[in-house]
Amino acid sequence: MAKPATTIETIATSCIAGRLRLLNRVITNLYDEALRPIGVKLSQGNVLAVTAKLGVARPAEVCDILELDTSTLSRTVDRMVEKGWLEILPDDDGRSHPFRLTDQGKRLMEKAIPPWEKAQAEAKKLLGDDGLRLLDAAIKRIKTAQDK
Repeated sequence: MAKPATTIETIATSCIAGRLRLLNRVITNLYDEALRPIGVKLSQGNVLAVTAKLGVARPAEVCDILELDTSTLSRTVDRMVEKGWLEILPDDDGRSHPFRLTDQGKRLMEKAIPPWEKAQAEAKKLLGDDGLRLLDAAIKRIKTAQDK
């Protein structure tokens, strides 16, 4: 008769958070590797893409869209401003620091599309159709639960 798994064994092999972190690391590394030749990390690429979509990005809105805390976004934006990819815009109230892509940031975004598409195709292949459907369903379920 098989010995029941101990809590430690269960945590080591079945922890949902641990398995999600593993999946996240594998997929993130795939995108980071594809984007490395142009000097962009996936986390920066996400901020670039959301900023490109919004035109003028407000930190609170970007944090909501990407599920980031403000300090993480602030550090990322600061680095991207230093690299010349983003510019901070003046704001009436002085508290919010909206930003937008610079011309250099727009060119970088265009250069990022082919390697991103390659990584996206590889991620889809790794996860498979069933994995993608489950991922979409899990995200929908979480968003619905958060809205309640």
